[in-house]
Amino acid sequence: MVIVSACLAGLNTRYDGGNRADEQVAALVRAGRAVPVCPEQLGGLPTPRPKAEISGGDGRDVLSGRAVVLSEDGSDLTERFIRGAAEVLRLARMMDVKEAVLKDGSPSCGVNRISRGGEQAAGMGVLAALLSLNGLKVKSNDSL
Repeated sequence: MVIVSACLAGLNTRYDGGNRADEQVAALVRAGRAVPVCPEQLGGLPTPRPKAEISGGDGRDVLSGRAVVLSEDGSDLTERFIRGAAEVLRLARMMDVKEAVLKDGSPSCGVNRISRGGEQAAGMGVLAALLSLNGLKVKSNDSL
């Protein structure tokens, strides 16, 4: 069993109300081999919602209190991003999941890159960082 970004499974969970369906990921979900999650929704954010970015670092920095997650209108979403990531980690532990396939480029799910200042930058999102720090293998959808 693996955890996957819900938007990759074709669910309309992205900030803009859309998805980034990946047929390989959707096939895993249909086969019962993957559980789709959206940490931003699990953290209490609506869909659609304002676009967000990490300011001051990446997901590891958010978890250590050195960076924040801000919406495009300046609202601090840090607590909600951390809460959603913690909920995904709780689910992963409950289901003995050891691996996650996540949407790169996301402030939550980015494995190798996140959006910073409107540009792609190296770094992990909040969920990817939390799962990695807790021993789960995190892979980008780009590596499938």
